Amino acid sequence: MKRWIWGPLACLLSLLLCDCKGTEGHGSVKPPDSGAYSITVTTGMVADLVRQVAGERGRVHGIIAEGVDPHLYAATTSDVKTLRNSDVIFYNGLNLEGRLAGVLEKMAGVKQVCAVAETFEGAEDYTIKDSSDEMDPHIWMDVAGWMRAVGAVSQTLSSYDPLFRSQYQKRADAYLATLEKLDDYVREVMQTIPPEHRVLVTAHDAFGYMARAYGIEVRGVQGLSTEAKPGLRDIELLVDFLVERGIPAVFVESSVSRKSVEALVEGAKAQGHEVKVGGQLFSDSMGPAGSYEGTYVGMIDHNVNTIARALGGVVPNGGFREWRERR
Repeated sequence: MKRWIWGPLACLLSLLLCDCKGTEGHGSVKPPDSGAYSITVTTGMVADLVRQVAGERGRVHGIIAEGVDPHLYAATTSDVKTLRNSDVIFYNGLNLEGRLAGVLEKMAGVKQVCAVAETFEGAEDYTIKDSSDEMDPHIWMDVAGWMRAVGAVSQTLSSYDPLFRSQYQKRADAYLATLEKLDDYVREVMQTIPPEHRVLVTAHDAFGYMARAYGIEVRGVQGLSTEAKPGLRDIELLVDFLVERGIPAVFVESSVSRKSVEALVEGAKAQGHEVKVGGQLFSDSMGPAGSYEGTYVGMIDHNVNTIARALGGVVPNGGFREWRERR
């Protein structure tokens, strides 16, 4: 993966740090009064998680808009100002946020900052690494993995705002109960896909945690980061795989170009195998703000239902919400 572009980033960091002189680090940050305080987050998945735990105590502002690829997102002057004025900062970590990560790491010395995918208990053992030892940041694709991040958020908010610790824990427990049911739903629906079709082929390798948790094989045209562009040989090998295994569908992603996936469809067709685009999945970005798919639960529900329907599985008409009502 490409490293940070230090020239422009150094300017941003100097702007950020010049207004933080005299701050002794997050351990000495003044706790809030009875009013709401400012929380800045990176991705929509992290924003939704933090809102679930913080409730009305925190005003949550996201930096990376839905539909934008966090692997490629670079910090702007406006981002620096927003981070500088925040009381607490949350980001995913594990190098998901690309060029923004350098700024976030610098802020850890002067703000209450939490990388939710790095700080939960057992994170090092849980994290998937690829053949080049690069860490996979997409832990939200395993609902049980994302449940671990709930604790990291609750602990960070409680550390900053200890008078409301019990409120954060209560909200975290309620959200964990919902996620536990969602995890059961994903597992049940995935098992309805015929075993020979339990193969998920997408634009980039964002679904490794889903594969490990729910027993489905995954292949991505690109690697863990969308910065690494696929070569012609990569596409040819994946086309051969689709044809040999008789895979019925491949999937595009909302925050990644669909060109490479369309090339797979055309390549398979040239070999006499019809592969359809099974639908659009939310990988590094959730659905539109204010929609059901714009929540973490809705994002996962949409993804699982889309995958299962395209690969021959059985899905309730109302998805997770209908399934949950019947329980």
